[in-house]
Amino acid sequence: MAQRSGGSTATGRTRRQVLVALGGVGLAGVAGCSGDGRANSPSGTTAAGASTVADEPATSERGLADTMTIFHAGSLSPPFGAAEPDFEDEYDVAVNREAKGSVASTQKITEQGRPADVLGVSDFRLIRDRIVPEYGDWYTIFTTNAMSIQYREDSPGAEEITADNWWEILGRDEVTIGHSDPAVDPGGYRAVMMLKLGKTAFDGERLYGEDTYQKMRDNTIVPTGTETNLYGQLEAGGKLDYAIYYQSISSQNDLPWITLQPEVDLSMATTEYAEHYAKATVETASGDFTGAPIAYGMTVPTVAEAPERGAQWVEFFGSDAGRTLLENKGLQPVDPIVVPQDGADAVPDRVRAVAEPKQTLGPMNL
Repeated sequence: MAQRSGGSTATGRTRRQVLVALGGVGLAGVAGCSGDGRANSPSGTTAAGASTVADEPATSERGLADTMTIFHAGSLSPPFGAAEPDFEDEYDVAVNREAKGSVASTQKITEQGRPADVLGVSDFRLIRDRIVPEYGDWYTIFTTNAMSIQYREDSPGAEEITADNWWEILGRDEVTIGHSDPAVDPGGYRAVMMLKLGKTAFDGERLYGEDTYQKMRDNTIVPTGTETNLYGQLEAGGKLDYAIYYQSISSQNDLPWITLQPEVDLSMATTEYAEHYAKATVETASGDFTGAPIAYGMTVPTVAEAPERGAQWVEFFGSDAGRTLLENKGLQPVDPIVVPQDGADAVPDRVRAVAEPKQTLGPMNL
């Protein structure tokens, strides 16, 4: 596995730029699909970063609000941000997005009692285990990712690091490694899992021993709650030399980065790899987490105030245009998107039209 460098930094784009990036395939391809969302909640949505309660949004007909709110993982900011302008134009709706770690995004609903029309998380199990059934009836798995290591050209050991010796470089005394908070962000607990898996035998071999693992853990700090904040700190220098986060983040900027072995990058959705990943567990203040292949989930919670808008958003990311956008932002879309077989009747019609009901996705129970 060779060293790789990333692409250009993701930025917001106009409707015309989105259409060009998608090869001219816009949201109109899915706009005509019919479907029903979930029941309205009496509590109001808020703008990004706000926490006040407002009146129910104005609607042109039941469920079709003029505004909608999306809580989502930080690593979904590039694709969601790119889709937003075209979606707003196509459906004449104002989209308010709040990006935070997936655990914290889920807690906005379950602990803070806030409504959202879409919840998008980097670990679908947060929806399966914490949203359903009290705050939601269904969910979809729509994309995947992999862990990676990013660094600067002047990071200690940068001229030596490769996919075959990264643990030796990261275990040196002068190195500082950063990842996000495992209690808030799946990117954080997956970074810890990645390091643990390197010292765990796979097919009778391991990458390194306990001493090397402990050196890397001693070199690790948690400077931020969300993985997307790490890049700015890494780029600025001073505090961080190396950052462990998703490949989709590494691939969207100009700093060098390396791919990781599949036995540690949490990307392989096979029984053999899933059993290996499950050997890594992480205890946090917000719960205990077990290693598994990375799979992103999305749902329209039952507390949604604009459920039809939420269903339209999910539908887009199940379309060809949505998959192309995800690929352009470094993620690996699931084609078609998957919904659990049990409870498929609760899935809005427009989402069900682009989804496949399943009991499992590879080795993962839905």
